[in-house]
Amino acid sequence: MKSLKIHNRFTAELPADPETINEVRQVKNTLFSYVNPTKPSDPKLIHASEDVAEMVGISKEEINSEEFLNVFSGKEILSETQPYAMCYAGHQFGNWAGQLGDGRAINLTEVENKGQFYTLQLKGAGKTPYSRTADGLAVLRSSIREYLCAEAMYHLGVPTTRSLSLMLSGDQVLRDILYNGNPAYEKGAVVCRVAPSFIRFGSFEMLAARNELTNLKQFVEFTIKHYFPEITGEPKEQYLQFFQKIADSTRKMIVDWQRVGFVHGVMNTDNMSIHGITIDYGPYGWLEDFDPTWTPNTTDSQYRRYRYGNQPQIAQWNLYQLANALYPLINEAAPLEKILESFMTDFSADYKEMFLSKLGLFTSTETDNQIIDDLEINLQLTETDMTIFFRNLSLVEKSDFAPEAIEKIKYAFYKPEEFTGEVSEKWTKWFSEYLERLKAETLSNDERSQKMNRINPKYVLRNYMAQLAIDAADKEDYSLIDELYKLLQNPYDEQPEYEKWFAKRPDWARSKVGCSMLSCSS
Repeated sequence: MKSLKIHNRFTAELPADPETINEVRQVKNTLFSYVNPTKPSDPKLIHASEDVAEMVGISKEEINSEEFLNVFSGKEILSETQPYAMCYAGHQFGNWAGQLGDGRAINLTEVENKGQFYTLQLKGAGKTPYSRTADGLAVLRSSIREYLCAEAMYHLGVPTTRSLSLMLSGDQVLRDILYNGNPAYEKGAVVCRVAPSFIRFGSFEMLAARNELTNLKQFVEFTIKHYFPEITGEPKEQYLQFFQKIADSTRKMIVDWQRVGFVHGVMNTDNMSIHGITIDYGPYGWLEDFDPTWTPNTTDSQYRRYRYGNQPQIAQWNLYQLANALYPLINEAAPLEKILESFMTDFSADYKEMFLSKLGLFTSTETDNQIIDDLEINLQLTETDMTIFFRNLSLVEKSDFAPEAIEKIKYAFYKPEEFTGEVSEKWTKWFSEYLERLKAETLSNDERSQKMNRINPKYVLRNYMAQLAIDAADKEDYSLIDELYKLLQNPYDEQPEYEKWFAKRPDWARSKVGCSMLSCSS
């Protein structure tokens, strides 16, 4: 990997922790601490992305090299680099948590390829000064979920980190999967994640909370200089443009989450990227039946703060916290408030356009809001698979009558025996109105269907699919990881050879650990 173009802009230009001892502690007046990964005892490559390798400047041949294995498992350190863990804070479940930081993530370096910069980060590579009471390691099951989901999201067109590699460490890691007092040893693993940077909302919250305003100003200007070079003007105007861009990219990311039925599960401010990309795949999940109140996170089961239907509001709340952190540099609330107030207005407009496109409606009429509202109600009358419903909706033609249209989407119902009485009446009414609305569209049935099938995926990484891959990997069978990886590279294509994955959640997965709700250790 001698062709890698190494850069160390973060560590070269920002204040470092003067202490080099790797002990859990409060770290002040700094943005990062130098720390080396814990050396794995017997690393083994399970899977690697050739696309991501090429993106950062690593050849296909190098993926199978001993150097690749050693560097991206944490066994060796790239020359001319000095790994580090970032210091940041955050609000967790709405409460200020103080210093958090990279507790189980270690940044290896930044690389440049074809004019683009990427940070390479190992997740699960060992303890850092920010590990709190944990060991900084990761287990195979959570690593498989992160590795596959990041790549699945990318190919769905959702802004995200990328996955370069998935490694076994050869070590055992003790975890209590449901936090119920039953810990057990599991296989340790390391994932290499790739992003423009791993700077979070909480990075700025930490500096503002500690009144480290010199560092705050330096960090904001560093971030603008390197990641938002299009921003110009006087300093205060630059800071406002910076916040506006983060708000815009965050809004667009959430619209995409809602489009594909993704639920992040732990939208704390330390898990929000300034690039508007999805980071930190922990207890995430995909809507099986359309349920706006669903959250995959066991920690969130009582209040459901991070439920699917609340993700836009939480994004705005998190932006409020970022605005508070940036305020000392701006000293004016009004312009920040204006950006925050427009967030939901803009989101509502984007959401409506997105939802109509899922319905194959690409023009606008006065009845559109009602069609959307009524559909969201109907989807909850009986368990209705979100992915299958919208995908099969593209089969409906303008000339259909309601009964014919219903027959084409009926596979999406988990309990078809419930499709009687009032449920049947409401669906028949909705489809009658929808079919009438379709007549206002100028696209032919085929043209509309093709457009819908580029918006509504046929395949998503359902939790039961990931769990099947995890169960097989525990037995040293990694073929299912590779199969799902290939499937999810083309989620909008028919892929007849993988038709078995176009299926509702099986009954056995309703309550199985890892398939329904998950903990933050997942």
